[in-house]
Amino acid sequence: MLVMHTIRNSARLALRNPTSAWRNSSAPLNSMRTFSMGLALRQQDVVNVTFVRANGEKIKSSGKVGDSLLDVVVNNNVDLDGFGACEGTLTCSTCHLIFKTADFEKLPDKPGDEELDMLDLAYDLTDTSRLGCQIILSKDMEGLEIHVPATINDARAA
Repeated sequence: MLVMHTIRNSARLALRNPTSAWRNSSAPLNSMRTFSMGLALRQQDVVNVTFVRANGEKIKSSGKVGDSLLDVVVNNNVDLDGFGACEGTLTCSTCHLIFKTADFEKLPDKPGDEELDMLDLAYDLTDTSRLGCQIILSKDMEGLEIHVPATINDARAA
């Protein structure tokens, strides 16, 4: 946590202007206010996930509760070539991910018609495929391992 101390504006001005009425008053010049800013994410707001490439390479990353898996890739500069080309507008299938069956069944939302239409155009489609832009992180997804297909198909080019 970052704590800042500041001198009151009037006291600061009095220090610059020796003829100030405030400077000549009996008020203490060292009056301070303390501000506290919670800059660091609280530990419970962070979700750690692992992306597994087709060659088995694991890429550990993390995101905030409420971020999509696409946000995790973009915000952490995860090197997944072509991933998220449409920036989450559901007009491509480049953020296609494959979940383990148990993890897939725990996902809070089922895919909608638009997502299913885009998934139909994805390479290496499985019964547990989803688009990363549609998966929103929650704390119970801690430690999630997601497989990234070997190739992508940008449905916008079709």
